Amino acid sequence: MFKLIQNFLLDTLFPIHCLYCQKYGEWVCQECTQKISILPVQVCPYCEKTISPNGRICPKCKDKFLAKNEIWPIDTLVVSAKYEKGGISRLVHCFKYNFIPELGEILAKIICQAFVFHNSPLPDLIIPIPLHSRRLRWRGFNQSEILAEYISQNLTPGFPLPVISNFLLRKKYTSAQMKIKNYQERQKNVRDIFALSPPSPVIGRGAGGEGEIIKDKTILLVDDICTTGATLLEAAKILKSAGAKKVFAIVIARQEIKKK
Repeated sequence: MFKLIQNFLLDTLFPIHCLYCQKYGEWVCQECTQKISILPVQVCPYCEKTISPNGRICPKCKDKFLAKNEIWPIDTLVVSAKYEKGGISRLVHCFKYNFIPELGEILAKIICQAFVFHNSPLPDLIIPIPLHSRRLRWRGFNQSEILAEYISQNLTPGFPLPVISNFLLRKKYTSAQMKIKNYQERQKNVRDIFALSPPSPVIGRGAGGEGEIIKDKTILLVDDICTTGATLLEAAKILKSAGAKKVFAIVIARQEIKKK
């Protein structure tokens, strides 16, 4: 009875309406949901110019990293939809900053559609990008974890893929990337922010600090929005160093920013 009264009051004071067409009753109505289209092609995740199957790094950019004795750690990056003001960008903003976790299911459906459309390889494990504990307390939920859980249950219906939310640790509290407009500053902001969580039976850390649970495994790294790719890059470095065989990444959309 209390729950019914609570829902009635919330519905009266803060009525749910479609964020696209304002129709009452749903955050995104069926008609507007069908209008959201996934990106038909993917590009190189580094230069963002060359069309590349599944979002693999293009040969030219790969050579740039090899020239610096570095290896791009993300095997593919699939961007699900176009980042449009008033569209996907608004949904993500309301999801994260208006604290509407119900939008996670709608956004995760878009990710699943893109995953299947681009014929991405099935992972052994799904790992969401972690939040710092301080930001997690403030928001009350990790948006990437909500996305990962839906993907786990719906990408292979009846055979949920394992989600490991406590393998990566965000060890530094940093400014939100959306508040930083400079490309280089964004990269600097997330440099070395991740580490492996302390050893525990839950995450299966082995001797020597290696993550036995991800060793030789194919990982799907999930985040909401990608801009420079720096956050995903830092996470992929840690996963590869812990023994992951492949690290594929997928996001809802990618926000453009000038590389200065």
